[in-house]
Amino acid sequence: MTSPDQTVLVAVQSKGHVLLATHYNPDGDALGSLLGLAEILEGMGKQVLRYLEEPVSPLYRFLPGCGHIQTDMEKVRNFVAEAQGDIVTVCLDCGDEKRLGSNSQELIGFRPMMVIDHHQGNNGFGDGSWIETHRSSTGEMIYDLAEAMGAEISTRAAECLFAAISTDTGSFRYESTSGHTFAVAGELVRRGVRPEIISNHLYDNYTLGRLRLMQEVLASLEMHERDRIAIIRVTQKMLERTFTTMEDTEYFINFPRAVRSVRVAVFLKEVAPGVVSVSLRAKGQCDVSLIAAQFAGGGHRNASGYRIKGQTLDAVRDSLLPLLRQGISA
Repeated sequence: MTSPDQTVLVAVQSKGHVLLATHYNPDGDALGSLLGLAEILEGMGKQVLRYLEEPVSPLYRFLPGCGHIQTDMEKVRNFVAEAQGDIVTVCLDCGDEKRLGSNSQELIGFRPMMVIDHHQGNNGFGDGSWIETHRSSTGEMIYDLAEAMGAEISTRAAECLFAAISTDTGSFRYESTSGHTFAVAGELVRRGVRPEIISNHLYDNYTLGRLRLMQEVLASLEMHERDRIAIIRVTQKMLERTFTTMEDTEYFINFPRAVRSVRVAVFLKEVAPGVVSVSLRAKGQCDVSLIAAQFAGGGHRNASGYRIKGQTLDAVRDSLLPLLRQGISA
């Protein structure tokens, strides 16, 4: 374990008001880190505003503190004004300021801004940044921040951080999972987390519509390069037929990735007409963060993504395949 960056540590400790933000379409690590840190800071007597661009996905609404999340920028402005300068903004699990969403320019204007993240390629866009790319998750880093501040980690905070770590490690399966990751998870259990309950919410909570959507998505499977590249897709029509939303596709990419021969799994998502989101998951030596970076995306060596406008799913696939072939051959 390494200690938190001193600039970040001092800024968070010294301010009475904290504005927390993370990237749009937050995953379990982003949301769990935000909610967990909010609980910790409120336990220290601080005033905290939890900001998201959109409401929490139903998949994560079991996490403590979801009901306190604000999506209204006017309330954010009022919170900042009322703080009268006694405030710090903390951006969590966000590799680029643009990923803060449509209000990113206004959010980065609320200074000072501290960045806590573990994504490769993070440019440290805040006034202070604590970025450790070898970490399993931002949730693991938030635990260490709490320890460095001498803050109490309640059961509510522990549940959020455990969900963050569990999701970003693929249930403790990815290569970034370290001995410290397991030690932190053990401490969170000691603080009241019941792993079976968290896992049930995360992985055994499908609706019938989600199951039918999975059936359609898996039926779209394409295999390339002697079954080393697997591609699945979801369209708006699939969502309409199954009465589901894009949030229901969470974790679907793990199925093609689990095929023994697969080195890279790709999930193409038509998130809106003319807008395609690409998720990349790798095993072995292919660094998909380098591929995502070529399309202004990013992430980790084995888990990255990007978004493209004005192209069809087939066109996105065709532009990606040559890079994937080169990546798995390197």
